[in-house]
Amino acid sequence: MSYQVKEVKTKPYDGQKPGTSGLRKRVKVFQQEHYTENFIQSIFDAVDLKGKTLVVGGDGRYYSPETVQTILKIGSANGVAKFIIGKDGIFSTPAASNIIRKYKADGGILLTASHNPGGPNADFGIKYNVSNGGPAPESVTNKIFDKTKSISSYKVIELPPLDLSKKGFFTYGPSNVEIIDSVADYLELLQSIFDFPLIKNFLQSHADSFKVLFDGMHGVTGPYGRAIFVETLGLPESSVQNAQPLPDFGGGHPDPNLTYAHELVERVEREGIHFGAASDGDGDRNMIYGKGAFVTPSDSVAIIADWAAEAIPYFKKGGVKGLARSMPTSAQIDKVAKKKGLECHVVPTGWKFFGNLMDAGRLSICGEESFGTGSDHIREKDGVWAIVAWLNILAYANQQSPNQLVGIKELLHKHYAVYGRSFFSRYDYEEVSAVGAQSLVDAINVHISTGSLASTSHVSKSTGQKFTVADVSNFDYTDPIDGSVSRNQGQIITFDDGSRVVFRLSGTGSQGATVRMYVERYVPPEAGPQELNKDTQEGLKGLIEVALQISNLPEFLGRDKPTVIT
Repeated sequence: MSYQVKEVKTKPYDGQKPGTSGLRKRVKVFQQEHYTENFIQSIFDAVDLKGKTLVVGGDGRYYSPETVQTILKIGSANGVAKFIIGKDGIFSTPAASNIIRKYKADGGILLTASHNPGGPNADFGIKYNVSNGGPAPESVTNKIFDKTKSISSYKVIELPPLDLSKKGFFTYGPSNVEIIDSVADYLELLQSIFDFPLIKNFLQSHADSFKVLFDGMHGVTGPYGRAIFVETLGLPESSVQNAQPLPDFGGGHPDPNLTYAHELVERVEREGIHFGAASDGDGDRNMIYGKGAFVTPSDSVAIIADWAAEAIPYFKKGGVKGLARSMPTSAQIDKVAKKKGLECHVVPTGWKFFGNLMDAGRLSICGEESFGTGSDHIREKDGVWAIVAWLNILAYANQQSPNQLVGIKELLHKHYAVYGRSFFSRYDYEEVSAVGAQSLVDAINVHISTGSLASTSHVSKSTGQKFTVADVSNFDYTDPIDGSVSRNQGQIITFDDGSRVVFRLSGTGSQGATVRMYVERYVPPEAGPQELNKDTQEGLKGLIEVALQISNLPEFLGRDKPTVIT
């Protein structure tokens, strides 16, 4: 095949700075002349991939097929030796991480805006992952950003588009291309981690008393869900819904929480389904929900950590090396770590911070309150992994309790009776004024610098509870492995009873600002079932009122209510 490398003149675009999970903007921004090409070339300028292997795929959202072809044009012109591409350009983010690691690729370009909406008027994203399968660290993303600011040209090889619907080996200019099944390697990975025979036996023997529903939310995980739940575990087709990946996610918001996964929640409650689960657009997040039983992400990772070494073959064999959570996540997993004598790390939001700890052999299981849970089997959070982990634990728990069915609610209550409960909720204020959001942050920083909130007491009007401020601080993190420092990762108001409120500006949106408020109140096991098993919002009502009062958040953001409550 003849080919010619062509150099195209261009100019820099402002604002091509990758966030915690790559560059995310509206589709129409990426569709500007040279915009996408500039960013892709900047990846190749920042990372030497000449003669290397690159994995390419994504969640199938709008503008993905064209961008895969753009990566081929620019990557081959920059000397990539081999591309490994998911069939139809599809890879869940966890599956891509696995492919990078399994085939010893040098990196990967993932096309995803994760849980954000898709479509011509919605979001798109480009993310670079390094050779360990995890998101590029700041040292790499900063280098990419620097290249975007000075780019003057990009290289392409103009060839007809490659047919991504056919698996096999192909060439594109000087590069070899392998198009592979998007699901097979990932399914094989999960079968090496979990006790699939135990899960299948439990589900088959309780076909009437324990029903399962998986919701792919028209994101990338539909085919993975069908392969696992229907084809491998033998569940009926009705146990999987919204399993066809669509460029606009069926017009929905592919974020697995109580607001956006309402279709799952409604069907679970209507049909009395015992185990419901949803995953997001690119497959790295999850929600666990059974009839009358919502599992917060903070509780989910703590329960997985509690049962892992006993119930899950991967951890039975290799042990649990350590636990970790993002700073805003509740301290429920800390209680598990303390009881089991394990190290527990608290890191900033962003999965890349877990990667160093995993590579150093100091971390096995970790999670973020933003519905991200995972382990050291890959270097991304993994929604489907967490869902199968729960099924494995429930199957094991029922094997130990042959005369009484153990469901989600029973597992939660058992956990609280041993460890107590961290009542936890997150309030998201999406696409608010960036000026108002910054004013909120600035006001809290004044309290931090002056100590003006220290020892002040605040009473909830509705509950009469009194909360006295013990400390107000910014969260800074020094990586124990490489010594890198990340500052101002969230503002924390701690109260003298151990309760806390965290405020954080999120970097995962594509427009305006998103402010997240995290509220946590711990109740010890001796408080008894009546207190421990309260509804979350009831348990947090007084603290939420005080948090809004102290911060003046409604005034700064011009919002009386959050966009999403989880």
